[in-house]
Amino acid sequence: MGGKTLTQGTPWKVILSFMFPIFAGLLLQQLYNTVDTLVVGNFAGEAPLAAVGACGVLTMAFLSLANGFSAGAGVLIAQHFGAGEKKEMREQASSALLLMLGMGAIATVAGIFISRFALKYILATPDSLLSMADTYFKIYVAGLIFQFGYNIVAAILRGVGDSKATLYFLMIASAINVVLDIVFVYNFQMGVAGAAIATDIAQAASCAAAFFYMMKKYPLFRWKRSEFTFAWTLARRALKAGFPMALQQFIVSFGFVFIQRAVNSYGEAMTASFSVAQKIETYMTLPANALMTTQGTYTAQNIGAGRMDRVMTGAKHTVIISEIISICILTVVFIFAQPLVTAFGLGPEAVAYCTSHVRFVALCLIPFASYFPLLGLFQGANNAIYSTFVATAALAIRVASTYALQVIPAIGYHMIWWNTIFGWGLGFIVTWTHFLRGKWKSTENRKLQSEE
Repeated sequence: MGGKTLTQGTPWKVILSFMFPIFAGLLLQQLYNTVDTLVVGNFAGEAPLAAVGACGVLTMAFLSLANGFSAGAGVLIAQHFGAGEKKEMREQASSALLLMLGMGAIATVAGIFISRFALKYILATPDSLLSMADTYFKIYVAGLIFQFGYNIVAAILRGVGDSKATLYFLMIASAINVVLDIVFVYNFQMGVAGAAIATDIAQAASCAAAFFYMMKKYPLFRWKRSEFTFAWTLARRALKAGFPMALQQFIVSFGFVFIQRAVNSYGEAMTASFSVAQKIETYMTLPANALMTTQGTYTAQNIGAGRMDRVMTGAKHTVIISEIISICILTVVFIFAQPLVTAFGLGPEAVAYCTSHVRFVALCLIPFASYFPLLGLFQGANNAIYSTFVATAALAIRVASTYALQVIPAIGYHMIWWNTIFGWGLGFIVTWTHFLRGKWKSTENRKLQSEE
């Protein structure tokens, strides 16, 4: 059937082997997103940088749909793969592909329609940044169909144990994005529009490469026109499996609307600082994110194969790996925070804000690295709704603490980043409580039943 099984071998070795290409791919994906920030900040100025940053919450919201629903389909693929169900896996993949491409087209139209209203009235973007932010976001969403297409192909490939391929696609996208960012923003002086166009072209290239690779490498996914069909029953299964994951990520994105409003209320320097701090925070959490994705596929394949013993051992190994890596990251970031921040072309005030921000978040990695990979285990066991609960609870307390405590003069703007410990601390408590209680292992959660 092709692909790589995660149901054999020493769990920690299998997990690391599968995780490294995912981590490298996430790193490259984040790198080509960061290039926008670096190029715009250094060649266009702090105001355009803040404008791109002001769109961050909206881009996260749309990408949460692409990531979440694709991940849900990937869990189904992995379960079929683990159980050796070739025909069912092929049909599920076909329906999921068509579903996600359709969702990508709809997301583009919706994004263009809501752009200015959302930036002005929901995010309270400063008037001085509104026009640039609106321009960036409208161009950016034009490429969402490619983002949705890439995500579903990547999820299918991970489902059959191929985590290395996505790394190659993202290398292509990163190289294209770096070159085009410099050409459009620096050489052609196109500002935020140039950065958005470069991102769209890079996403289109990675999507095309992913489709070509999947159909060339895996005959099972080489559909003829008559075989490339859409079955609503199977699409609904993918929606059902992916909804909790998409909702989880969407809630995180939506919750940051309120945090972004608080950020914007402190002016352009804080907005620019927050944009950069979010980028650096994303890098710090990449290993835990890669391990969460790995745990989703690892758990789904082993549940499909009836190996619950390996699921439990793998979970323990994953948490240990996550903590070791995160402690190393914490140390490096805490020591070199200021040089990292200065590289983004921020002004002195924004540098001061951002340095304090990233150092505090680095300290909070300890609880985050311990609980976040376990959310992937819940997803692989079709208990993803609990991951949504964790995300909702963590975000709710971050938002509530920000608005409740920033009014205290001695605290003020520090709550923009102090809220992290409240959210991640709560996530740690509720996730480990659910894991140790073991209800996620119940038989009814192990496989989604086909719907008539």
